[in-house]
Amino acid sequence: MKNINMAVRDLVRYGLSTGLTEPEDAVYARNRILAVLGLDEYEEPDGTEPAAGLEDTLRALLDFAACQGLLEHDSVVYRDLFDTKLMDCLMPRPSEIVKKFWTIYEKETPEKATDYFYKLSQDSDYIRRYRVCKDIKWVTQTEYGDLDITINLSKPEKDPRAIAAAKTARQSGYPKCLLCMENVGYAGRVNHPARNSHRIIPLTMNEEQWGFQYSPYVYYNEHCIVFNGRHTPMQIDRSTFVKLFDFVRAFPHYFLGSNADLPIVGGSILTHDHFQGGNYTFAMAKAAVEETVVFQGFEDVEAGIVKWPMSVIRISSEDSGRLVCLAEKILTKWRGYTDEEAFIFAGTDGEPHNTITPIARKRNGRFELDLVLRNNITTEEHPLGVYHPHQKLHHIKKENIGLIEVMGLAVLPARLKDELSILADYMVEGKNIRSAEAIEKHADWTEAFLPRYGTVTRENVTDILKAEVGRVFAEVLEDAGVFKRTEEGKRAFLRFIGQVNA
Repeated sequence: MKNINMAVRDLVRYGLSTGLTEPEDAVYARNRILAVLGLDEYEEPDGTEPAAGLEDTLRALLDFAACQGLLEHDSVVYRDLFDTKLMDCLMPRPSEIVKKFWTIYEKETPEKATDYFYKLSQDSDYIRRYRVCKDIKWVTQTEYGDLDITINLSKPEKDPRAIAAAKTARQSGYPKCLLCMENVGYAGRVNHPARNSHRIIPLTMNEEQWGFQYSPYVYYNEHCIVFNGRHTPMQIDRSTFVKLFDFVRAFPHYFLGSNADLPIVGGSILTHDHFQGGNYTFAMAKAAVEETVVFQGFEDVEAGIVKWPMSVIRISSEDSGRLVCLAEKILTKWRGYTDEEAFIFAGTDGEPHNTITPIARKRNGRFELDLVLRNNITTEEHPLGVYHPHQKLHHIKKENIGLIEVMGLAVLPARLKDELSILADYMVEGKNIRSAEAIEKHADWTEAFLPRYGTVTRENVTDILKAEVGRVFAEVLEDAGVFKRTEEGKRAFLRFIGQVNA
């Protein structure tokens, strides 16, 4: 019992040191932890040794729970369900957090309010710092600027028993999805993550109820999610632009953008209307306008085509209302736009193909909106999408190009960690890459770039692979661009601009 008492004490100390738990609530928090652990006795440990870190403390409590049969299986899914219950014992009620957030917002600054909520979301272990730090990240210089590359390792792989259990688990309609308001405090189940310690800040955008939270797998600084209070599908329309500007007006230090509302070119969740934002400047935001354009009737709005591998129209004004009106006009024209010469079709067989990925921000006192033109048409040659990573790039990136990738951050699959490690060994040792099943898919790519380098050594192989992966991501974005970066593509892009002005 001594060790478990120490772990309970250390968890309470953690709550006090982070501010999750007020001193007056320390005994209450301890008793809640004991109840979760099925204990009805406690003795304060002797000694003044420093408290263990959160990861070690939770590991000790989870090991105890496993030994006591409190976990259905001692695997990551069931441990995550249980340790979230423990963390909730330290948490303030949602109403207290909401009240504190808006008090800080009103009496201090929006930045201070989001600082408070971001820290709380990490301290509560909703954002698991010790997992997020495992992600492999680097930057690759390209003609489009410095692209961010991430190999995502923070999402734990499910235990086979948990996968099997999820298949036979009762299919609940509550909460309807991971983005619903009802997730606050939800205990979770084997096929739905625990959200006991999850908190949401309510917002009003376009006179509707929305929620503000952070992503548990933060891919960049203060990666937030803003979602509709109702479980309603993604839809890009005039109201989308109004909501984006409502948000950046309230939080001018954040950008906010939306995934497209069609499959292939959209994000992973199309069933619940939501945005993603944060306190980060992506390469696309840094990219300059390379072709100034004028939209008739909107001569007061600065506009142009951005130097970016995808097809981006940037519009800027001090008046967000003017941008809403122009964005709606561009979206309407794009929805119905066909240019057979450029292989752009508004729809085929009744299926719409054209949509937009919009990103809003404030810069130097002006509102700015990037409109990324998207098209999800497929062909026999490109069954996953013509404007999608092509087959030769699938060894690195096959998944949809959503908002985050559009802006210049590659979220690459975890498999690449081991594959690139094996590939590095084969390159240094001069072994036949095609002879290894795990990395054979990378052979054509490797043979194409190796002649550009001299001797490959242990000292330079990692840098070589990082640079080449980054170049592949630039090609991925070029594939996703509807107007290619050629003279022919530029003429096609300007034809569309002309159609907007028609």
